[in-house]
Amino acid sequence: MARHLIDEVHHGWDELGTDLLDGAPTGLRRSLTGGHEYPSRQLTGMYNTDGTPTQRELITQDGTDNLDWAYVLHPHGIEVIALQAYDRGPIVAWDTDPRSVIRADPGAWHPQSRAPIVPPRFMPRLSTSVPVTAPAHRKAARR
Repeated sequence: MARHLIDEVHHGWDELGTDLLDGAPTGLRRSLTGGHEYPSRQLTGMYNTDGTPTQRELITQDGTDNLDWAYVLHPHGIEVIALQAYDRGPIVAWDTDPRSVIRADPGAWHPQSRAPIVPPRFMPRLSTSVPVTAPAHRKAARR
């Protein structure tokens, strides 16, 4: 994902498309997109007067006036920052089910709280393997 989102883009993204899901299981891809396919679009018009691409700029706190959200990629997940409310944000783990319901209210993304994400109900699991963090089921003992 880091390669797609950062390394293979000149400046930034205007829109992320279904190509971000390349390699995902067909059922999941269909569930997320409704069967629609569209490409990602990079920001355009970022060229010097000589036609060469402009350099990427580091976005600082002073340059975020028109931004609502920032996303910081970490090895363990994506930090989601509601820029108009906080300087930091909670982490959304990489293994979060992408069909989860995610609250869009910036106030819900307090950096000291868990990410406001509700796993999908009544949906088949994405993997048949039990995650390491899942509690082991115990058989009830008969007397």
